[in-house]
Amino acid sequence: MSTSLPSSVDTVDHRSVSQGRLILRRFLRNPAGVVSLVVLLAIVVFATTAIGVGPIHGWWKWNFTDPDPNIAIDGAPTLQLWPFSFGDHPFGQDRIGRDYFAMVMRGIQNSFVVMILITGIAVVLGVIVGAIAGYYRGWVDAVLMRITDVFIVIPAIVLAAVVGNYAGAVGVWILGVMLGAVSWMVIARLVRGEFLSLREREFVEAARVAGASDARIIFRHILPNATGVIIVSASLLAAAAILLESAISLLGYGIRSPDVSLGLLIGANQSAFAVRPWLFWWPAFFIVALALSANIFGDALREAFDPRSRRFSRRRTKEAPVQDVPAEVEAEVELR
Repeated sequence: MSTSLPSSVDTVDHRSVSQGRLILRRFLRNPAGVVSLVVLLAIVVFATTAIGVGPIHGWWKWNFTDPDPNIAIDGAPTLQLWPFSFGDHPFGQDRIGRDYFAMVMRGIQNSFVVMILITGIAVVLGVIVGAIAGYYRGWVDAVLMRITDVFIVIPAIVLAAVVGNYAGAVGVWILGVMLGAVSWMVIARLVRGEFLSLREREFVEAARVAGASDARIIFRHILPNATGVIIVSASLLAAAAILLESAISLLGYGIRSPDVSLGLLIGANQSAFAVRPWLFWWPAFFIVALALSANIFGDALREAFDPRSRRFSRRRTKEAPVQDVPAEVEAEVELR
């Protein structure tokens, strides 16, 4: 009776599936990460369904451009918690009578679009620059890293303000693309460090001996092993992107009227803070909620990809000393 060993392809597929399942288990065991992801998605879905997207109308009766001729006293919010009631203008009205709820929902949509564009473009550029620099090393690495140093020493808010001053008036999409083009430096450095380490591994040497091209080695062999660092860096960059867009819009260099963003709403109503503070509360609340949710989600992803990066636990250290368990051993225990 003969037994056959599984092929190398089957073994690789089984291990890749197991690793993905292990990362998912670690993430689901982190209640803060799960809650932050649910909150982030809930805010975006709520804002999208409320006022719709483009020609698709939402369930809310007002839009963010048309004013209501019947302005309430001081434009006060009509939201009531008990008994719960939205009223005509739950977040109040601005000085010309526009519904502030619709304006805030539009600001959430624009902030989310800018976050996705900045993160996506920065990841693509950062991965390309970091992969080439880390793989080829030598003068290629020196040139690319010096270019990265030139961009990284400039304060992000200054660089974003210069770019946003020209791109903000064109539209939210152009603004997101341009900001993403100047936000790739940190990811490039992280990816470069991973490639410098992974290029010396045995599987890379085996691919070179087999005659694989440099492009195949970079994108088919090394890059999949750096996915964890890239995903975690992208999730943390998303939180920074929300704050960056809000900051430059607050200063007047981001999204321009008649469109709105959360930062623009705060900046446009700063003179009314003493008499109508709710014009600050709602945009500020959603800026903090979006940024905090994205940040906690990124931190949970980091712990899921690398269990050795878990935060210090006072209770665990009091009960028993924590030993440094290799990741391979922990993975085998969790899979069982």
